[in-house]
Amino acid sequence: MQRPQTGAFNPNVWSRVCEWLAIAFVVACYLSCGGGSGGASGTASGSAAGGGTTSGGSTTGGSTTGGSSGTGGTGSTGSGSTTMGTTAYATDVLMHHNDLARTGQMLAETTLTLANVNSASFGKVAFLAADGKVDAQPLFVTSLPIGGTTHDVVYVETEHDSVYAYDATTFAQLWTVSLIGSGETPSDDFSCPDFTPEIGITSTPVIDRSRGTNGVLYVVAMTKDSSGAYHHRLHALDLTSGAEILGGPTEIAATYPGNGAGSVNGLITFNPALHTERAALTLVGGNIYMGWTSHCMAGAYTGWLMAYGADTLRQTSVLNITPNGSQGSIWMAGSGMASDGTSIYVVDGNGTFGTTLNAAGFPVDGDFGNSLMKLSFGNLQVTDYFAMDNVVAEANADNDFGSGGVMLLPDQTTASGIVKHLAVAAGKDNLIYVVDRDSMGKFSPTANNIWQVLTGTLAGGIWGSPAYYGGVVYYGGWNDNLKALPVSGAFLATTAASKSPTTFAYPGATPAVSANGTSNGIVWAAENGTTGALHAYDASNLAHELYNSNQAGTRDQWGAGNKFITPMIAKGKVYVGATNGVAVFGLL
Repeated sequence: MQRPQTGAFNPNVWSRVCEWLAIAFVVACYLSCGGGSGGASGTASGSAAGGGTTSGGSTTGGSTTGGSSGTGGTGSTGSGSTTMGTTAYATDVLMHHNDLARTGQMLAETTLTLANVNSASFGKVAFLAADGKVDAQPLFVTSLPIGGTTHDVVYVETEHDSVYAYDATTFAQLWTVSLIGSGETPSDDFSCPDFTPEIGITSTPVIDRSRGTNGVLYVVAMTKDSSGAYHHRLHALDLTSGAEILGGPTEIAATYPGNGAGSVNGLITFNPALHTERAALTLVGGNIYMGWTSHCMAGAYTGWLMAYGADTLRQTSVLNITPNGSQGSIWMAGSGMASDGTSIYVVDGNGTFGTTLNAAGFPVDGDFGNSLMKLSFGNLQVTDYFAMDNVVAEANADNDFGSGGVMLLPDQTTASGIVKHLAVAAGKDNLIYVVDRDSMGKFSPTANNIWQVLTGTLAGGIWGSPAYYGGVVYYGGWNDNLKALPVSGAFLATTAASKSPTTFAYPGATPAVSANGTSNGIVWAAENGTTGALHAYDASNLAHELYNSNQAGTRDQWGAGNKFITPMIAKGKVYVGATNGVAVFGLL
């Protein structure tokens, strides 16, 4: 649950060669340390497999897949189609936090350096106006041909259900579309302060440059019709025009067997009035994965996960993670589900956890509230999980585990030479949990049987996600400093190697990192408040603040901050979502 706990780029031959070299470097580096997703699923009958796409250091399989109908799902099995699309670049940002491990690192940034990011040479260079609040992270596509001209494009989505494409060099608007149906409006906010004044597009979309003719932006939008009924729809938009493609949009609907909140005769039906899509969309293995949170923690809601075919927009699987209980919603402060190419990882908010386990250590009632889960591709099933020993008490106290997102670490080697595949997550209880993805620990009422628990490292809870760069995990808690936690011998340091001079008020910060490979590492963080602020720190020493947007008086300010935004960095610029658009920072 979301409330705080109470008490001009025209590439010449040389620059194009450099970009391809950057792609090769980033992909090789990331995959060699085990972080990328690469798993391509089998192609459906009559389909042709497309190439993978690269985004900021990860690879996502580009094949088509039909998928399989999930238990209790309402969608039919999808059929594949030929993929076309356009080339991907290392400077693309196609998903939340740059890659499927959700590391937040952009490793192909050649313009911004430790020397030039300062208030004398760096600042706000533009503001991309929009018709509503921007809660979704902006996305970026490099060298996209539109009407015979090549553009670097920034994509912006608003709570007014609009999508914008802006030229990243001239800041000219290339196109805009509204996803509001005839006779509809964006949803009202149910008096929920996190989403005021309206709910439209809340979650970060995902882009696949390999599909369709020009690439596809997938986005979920919420609306309300004239009769008072609420709708969630999955849209697939052509990157060059915003036109609906792939037969979209698709109305979101689902059922699942269970006797939990809102069930009738042993069946739970997805209620669009009680849920919204906050977690960023995840595209892997030919499916779009989405996790649903509640509308301001009200009503008989449960935790839903769904998958839709990327080619067909047809539902391929459904999983309810509290089918015989309540709550357990998935929001992760807007972070996306993570993937290592073989599984999906998600952490949910407080809700019912079934403490009666079967012989394999899984809740017999299928209730996984307030836990970190490992899910199978295609037909969504929980294949492993971790729940803390006091999971029931934490859920009852509104101490959500799922107030923060999950991040996968590159392969780590212990002092004895054993390679570990680790994931990190943290929530409201001020603890950082490090799990072994090969053996996540499940539940025990007497012990947390996981790889590592960091106690006392954070001064406040987490309403966001960490970032990773150069062997260091960066966390920014509520009323806490941004902290650098080096990883050594497959263990996170329990005491920060450095920390920011800034203390971040609610909800803390979700950092992002820019670097040119292993050099010029900069950690970026957006500060919420009446006057929002962008901060930049030396990644090797967070005590060294390079820049913040208040240093030059009002020159670089853009107004109030957004609670759950993370900076996006691409080709020499930093983009920060705001209440009425996106602030753009770069060299002056």
